[in-house]
Amino acid sequence: MLNIFLNSSPMLFLSDKLLVVTVATKETDGFRRFLRSAKHFNYSVKVLGRNQKWRGGDHTTAPGGGQNVRLLKEALEEMKDSEKIILFIDSYDVVFASGPKELLKKFQQARHKVVFSSESLIWPERHLEDKHPHVREGNRFLGSGGFIGYLPNIKEMVSDWLGEDADSDQLYFTKIYIDPKSINITLDSKCRLFQNLHGALDEVVLKFEDGRVRARNVLYDTLPVIIHGNGPTKLQINYLGNYIPNTWTFETGCTACQEDLRPLTGLQVCFEYPLVMIGIFIQQPTPFVTVFFERLLNQQYPKNRLQLFIYNKVTGLHYDLCRKDKDCDYFLSLDIEVVLKNENTLKIIIEQNLPIVAPMITRTGRLWSNFWGALSADGYYARSEDYVDIVQGRRVGVWNVPYVSSVYLIKADLLRTELTEYDLFNSNSLDSDMAFCDNVRNKGIFMYVSNMHNFGRILSTENYKTSHLHNDLWQIFENPVDWQERYIHKNYTLIMKNKCVVSSLRQPCPDVYWFPVFSDVACNHLIEEMEHFGRWSGGKNTDTRIQGGYENVPTIDIHMNQINFEKEWHKFLLEYIAPITEKMYPGYYTKAHFDLAFVVRYKPDEQPSLRPHHDASTFTINIALNQVGLDYQGGGCRFLRYNCSIQAPRKGWALMHPGRLTHYHEGLPTTAGTRYIAVSFVDP
Repeated sequence: MLNIFLNSSPMLFLSDKLLVVTVATKETDGFRRFLRSAKHFNYSVKVLGRNQKWRGGDHTTAPGGGQNVRLLKEALEEMKDSEKIILFIDSYDVVFASGPKELLKKFQQARHKVVFSSESLIWPERHLEDKHPHVREGNRFLGSGGFIGYLPNIKEMVSDWLGEDADSDQLYFTKIYIDPKSINITLDSKCRLFQNLHGALDEVVLKFEDGRVRARNVLYDTLPVIIHGNGPTKLQINYLGNYIPNTWTFETGCTACQEDLRPLTGLQVCFEYPLVMIGIFIQQPTPFVTVFFERLLNQQYPKNRLQLFIYNKVTGLHYDLCRKDKDCDYFLSLDIEVVLKNENTLKIIIEQNLPIVAPMITRTGRLWSNFWGALSADGYYARSEDYVDIVQGRRVGVWNVPYVSSVYLIKADLLRTELTEYDLFNSNSLDSDMAFCDNVRNKGIFMYVSNMHNFGRILSTENYKTSHLHNDLWQIFENPVDWQERYIHKNYTLIMKNKCVVSSLRQPCPDVYWFPVFSDVACNHLIEEMEHFGRWSGGKNTDTRIQGGYENVPTIDIHMNQINFEKEWHKFLLEYIAPITEKMYPGYYTKAHFDLAFVVRYKPDEQPSLRPHHDASTFTINIALNQVGLDYQGGGCRFLRYNCSIQAPRKGWALMHPGRLTHYHEGLPTTAGTRYIAVSFVDP
């Protein structure tokens, strides 16, 4: 109950006297958002025109909307309560920011029978500008997207409507407003009740306070109750709708993220899961393709409810396959460069139960992601105010955004009803992803991105070369995280924990350290790369590859620089060897420079062993690339000064030892098979 005063006379306003009336011939994402905000504040809503054909034109770009007036007029004829207050507003692009009590109070304070929203721009006929009353402060022109008034007065206002459905509702109401003999109408010039965004984007900011979110008009210092994304401001109302009304706050986080879910956890048998067609797009040479398919196979989803489609450059075909398959429930669009680390990604985004939803992925060390928070005037990337906070996880939720790419899930019903065109990806001015999102936006379909979980990342493909056998070995600079996951031993990170050495690092001989560094895949790829290159040295003292042309203790080997791998090898030494060196040899710091880094091949009938020698290094790294007992017999390294041998080096493990003076050593004979080691003379 709210006590108010009109013309100094006390009146009693009851919230149940207020009825919100809107027209919605179609249940769009925007309409559902409107109803959600109305429910949040307990508004009573009457929806007109449901399941009717819209004949009111596209009045976002041209005059129209007469159908709204006709439907309102018909509905009001059945209403008899003269004390009823009618709030008539659009719904597809409107959200409530506050409740009936504040709305009714501000309506009473306006001291008029009918209050219209206001705009700073005149529409649709500019020649009527001079006929509009001047206002002391605020907007001067009427907006037909929202008005509030007493039932008898609004009945009178629409009683003379005889226009066509495609005629302009705004022009009709404007002529009534500027008629000096008209009913008691005023404008909400300072946006206390209604905020139209068109022409006012610079005036509106989000206001976070005491667990609430409002839109604040900074020009008039007002907090409007109703926010309307009229005209070309649909993206802005979508942005504000991510927060208003209390959809996301700093205190509560995302309050709407657990609403209307489609839970999968209770499903008992596989065939109850939705059928998902996965479209995999390989449009350019991409690193770690094998890992991509391994991760896809690891998705925790019944495999008999998945179908795969590999993109073959026939635009639109992938969606058509899902459209025509009556059993297809979802289409997952997935680019090959996406790294899905979360094995529950598919389940999570299906459960979100949204028309189009993307799991947020980012590029390591950068602010790049697979969504845009805003668009520029020409439809390209622009950074929204909250973009960095979302990407960096300071704001977590499910966000309505204007653009998604790389990986996103689409409901199949959407493809069969709204997105039926075959050329959704075609445009004369936009690339395929931008064209698709533009078509989706133009149909009023919302796209979402979720950062509620850590889903994964996206690879860099910009400098991917394909001139080698195992090109991924060269990705240590472009995709260092993926390179590490593929090529560094899973126990490497256990070597130092809280700056303490743990059991993964051994000392088999004095000042000789033994630790895991390469994965089996790294060892295999390096061996295969060298054998593919094939130009093994002859094991002679004369060697034109080195400075001076003479090798005192020759081996049969291939140098890293022969396969253009020296920069990558130096990066590997710097990132993964230097930290252990500095820990094990206190007071010594290294930049991991080397003159010689190479892979040695030992065979009984070729070069089985290596005579005692010192290395031309401060310290040496010796990595076993294959497995004793499986790939070869014998082998190992003996340090003569200490009479200490390592005769069963593990595949992927490195020996690190001083090179000069103290650690005179020899390579023990390989008696069967072929043994490979990677050797680096560091800091010569």
